[in-house]
Amino acid sequence: MSQIVKSIEGRLAESLKDALAKNPHLARYLDNLAKRGQKLPDYVEQLSREMRYAREVNIIYPVGDPIFIHIKSKKPGERPLYIVIQPAVDERIYKIIDLVEEILISQIDENIEFNTPEEHEEALRNILKRIIKIDWGLKTGEFKIDKKSDSKKIYVNNETYRSLEYQLIMDKVYLGILEPFIRDEYIEDISCDGVGPIFVEHKIFGSCESNILFKNEYELDNFARRLSERTGRPATFRNPIVDASLPDGSRINIVFGKDLSMRGTNFTIRKFSDKPLSIVQIIKYGGISALGAAYLWILLENNMSIWFCGEAASGKTTLLRAVCVFINPHYKIISIEDTPEIIVPHDNWVREVTRQSEAGGSSIELFDLLKAALRQRPNYIIVGEIRGKEASVAFQAMQTGAPVLATFHAGSVEKLIQRLTGSPIEIPKTYIDILNAVVIQSSVRIPSTGKIERRVLSINEIVGYDPGDNRFDYIELFSWQPNLDSHEFRGEGSSHLLENRIAVMKGISRRDLRKIYVDLEMRAELLSTLARLNVTDYFHVWRVIKYTYNTSVEEALKQISLGEKIWESEEA
Repeated sequence: MSQIVKSIEGRLAESLKDALAKNPHLARYLDNLAKRGQKLPDYVEQLSREMRYAREVNIIYPVGDPIFIHIKSKKPGERPLYIVIQPAVDERIYKIIDLVEEILISQIDENIEFNTPEEHEEALRNILKRIIKIDWGLKTGEFKIDKKSDSKKIYVNNETYRSLEYQLIMDKVYLGILEPFIRDEYIEDISCDGVGPIFVEHKIFGSCESNILFKNEYELDNFARRLSERTGRPATFRNPIVDASLPDGSRINIVFGKDLSMRGTNFTIRKFSDKPLSIVQIIKYGGISALGAAYLWILLENNMSIWFCGEAASGKTTLLRAVCVFINPHYKIISIEDTPEIIVPHDNWVREVTRQSEAGGSSIELFDLLKAALRQRPNYIIVGEIRGKEASVAFQAMQTGAPVLATFHAGSVEKLIQRLTGSPIEIPKTYIDILNAVVIQSSVRIPSTGKIERRVLSINEIVGYDPGDNRFDYIELFSWQPNLDSHEFRGEGSSHLLENRIAVMKGISRRDLRKIYVDLEMRAELLSTLARLNVTDYFHVWRVIKYTYNTSVEEALKQISLGEKIWESEEA
């Protein structure tokens, strides 16, 4: 038992006792901190958003045995440290790894196929058990080779075995040194700028500097090349820029070599989880108001086209994925992307991805997929990111009655219109009002806390183009007030879409227009109720929305008020 564990054993939580018992490298790490006179970190199993407001942070949390993360504040104004705690791999271990890999080659059956990483991992563990044996008399890092047996065996102590097993599984089955970042659900972005440390963008603590680093250009180039091969789009000096998806769905961009990057090879990974952030979570985080979300719900229920605009990392795709639950559950949806990020909960969903040109092949662009989608009779088309000529096809789709959801880089409605009507997209000005609504998003600094947060700055209705005055009319229906960090609604009687489009579709007369705003408020109340009850799981929210389609928003509110947990019903 480690020195630090003995000294504080009575005060340890059971969860930490278990972690220390299973992971001697964690106990050794804490021992080293204590020997250096450093304050011991708190052990937590789940992080909360409130932690982001702490003046100083010093915590350890698990991301799955045997990996733990230590987040530690540095000096004020400096990035926190993101320290990966994992079984130690030093120069002595690497020598043994080379020997083990030689034996592995002779032991692997080339006819065996692995359908999942778990199967691959299990097969590798079984082989390692055959060729590596435990000798408790050896020290960590020491080894013996048995050449007398029919098949060569290597003897190591238990801790060395665990380190070998961990390193080989990480390298052969998973993503090597990147795997701790991939497993950490709180990481949004992983950034390698060249030789040196890897930086991460943490959902709670912002930008952090990790203890994982590349020591030289050879090591970095070799890793980037192997990583790109895993995506099926190898990085080479002839093809130095790679945009692709990792096995877990994360998006990666690699710039290979010094020809294009002064600091050499670099890569950035944008993580996307299989379970999107729910609209209720975004409401709770202050990203959008319940009323603003309810408004988008009404628009999507009535087949309106909405584009989500803002700069990079402003939350466009996150919000688009979250509001997809508002689309009619019986609709056919086609998503079109360069790298697969969009996730919708609908059963009738066609997911299409572009293809880069390889030797002997031909490229399939967003433009091509969008044209093909029009022949598939979708109820909704979702375009991951519109950048160029595919915008004209998107407008053609909206003209033919197929509503389109998309993300677009533009910081305001004016900038959006400038890009759409200017070269090279050149949408005719009179067509712009086919796009119904535009959501503008941004990363902003909250005055009260000084923290960077993502906020919907405005939700806008496109009214049309006035050729006489050569100007575009739009209504900023919702706007973010930075001094209060709140979203303001212009009020009843201000919505062109609700009163002149959706009310007509619902058969609501001009005298009864109040009904459409009552409906809006009721939906907002339902979303606020889910937030208050902490019903934030994406699929729980989806079940509630499905329930409203099968019954009504009013009925859903009634059942929840009676204590019914309709989000737990598989039939919802």
